[in-house]
Amino acid sequence: WILLGLVGIMICSLGIAFIIKNIFNFVIPELLPWHLEGLIVALLGFGSIVWAGIGLYRSVSPILFASLDIDQVTNTVYVRRSLSKGPKIVALGGGTGLAVVLKGLKVYSHNLSAIVSVGDDGGSSGRLRKQLGLIPPGDFRNCLVALAEDESLIGKLFQYRFSQGEGLEGHSFGNLFIAALTNITGGFDRALIESSKVLSVNGNIFPSTLIPIELIADLSDGRVIYGESNIGDTEVKIKKLSIKPSSVNAYPESINALMNAELIVLGPGSLYTSVLPSLLVPEIQEAILKSNAYKIYVCNVATQQGETSDYGINEHVNALIDHTSDNFLDCIIANSRINFETESEINPVAVGPESVNGINIVYGDIIDEGNKYRHESNNLADLIIKVYHESR
Repeated sequence: WILLGLVGIMICSLGIAFIIKNIFNFVIPELLPWHLEGLIVALLGFGSIVWAGIGLYRSVSPILFASLDIDQVTNTVYVRRSLSKGPKIVALGGGTGLAVVLKGLKVYSHNLSAIVSVGDDGGSSGRLRKQLGLIPPGDFRNCLVALAEDESLIGKLFQYRFSQGEGLEGHSFGNLFIAALTNITGGFDRALIESSKVLSVNGNIFPSTLIPIELIADLSDGRVIYGESNIGDTEVKIKKLSIKPSSVNAYPESINALMNAELIVLGPGSLYTSVLPSLLVPEIQEAILKSNAYKIYVCNVATQQGETSDYGINEHVNALIDHTSDNFLDCIIANSRINFETESEINPVAVGPESVNGINIVYGDIIDEGNKYRHESNNLADLIIKVYHESR
């Protein structure tokens, strides 16, 4: 870029000289041979540029680089340029699982897009949904923090939950912030864009649809239950999941992201309440099927009481395929280490087959040592990127 700027200055100078010569018919007396005169003028010009650059650096460096040395500056520039050329990745899901995978993948690419489900109806998000008719913001808040440039103080602020106060207790600051921005900007999608600017988010966060959906589960005992919070608490096997309204339109930017993606990641997260809801939006499912991207499903490391009790890898994948299509996935990623203690009905998803329905399974040690029922962000991202590059 510096070289291009210098060439531009040279061309501009030649143009100005040409104009002056023709307007004033200006003739320079030849004091030295023409090539020496040209060299002297060029050196004078180059010296002026260098001197100006030194002066500019001395003026702004105390402000811009007060806490950084030149190695840090050049490293930051290099990393940003490298990440801007990273693969186009789209991750779908909700809950904490989507935030976990985004946090790991952002060190590989800034061309990240998260498509978040909008079926949440519990907690702070559920209250804002009922009171304001708002798309539940909780999962979006988690993704914003995960993709933020600095996850420290501002991240803690967005995740801060009020423990007291009439009307405030139970709400997180980030949810209220997004709700306020929705009213100010006139749209939930605009609120996400402005929130991303505040947090210096590297990537895009899109809703699967701009209409809050209701989850409906048909149970094996013949009952039908409604709402994400109720489905998550069920102790009866789920036969089928559907959404209301069933023909809801997808958010256009989500479709564009899927069609332009090089890698699509489904999960991790609650199978019926985080992963499947976005896939049940007809246009989302159709776009994934049409996309030329490599498609990976990240299976949970542990079952969830009620929702996926006694599920292994086969049951997770078959449930996903039953709600989508046989050729929906290219690869499955699963945890390889199951030697940790279990609690009540929450069990590790057992290591077993090499494939399910002809889809290859890749195993890796991707458990978070601090919480053995969740994935470790960096290890999971490393494995996802490794599988993606091997597929190419």
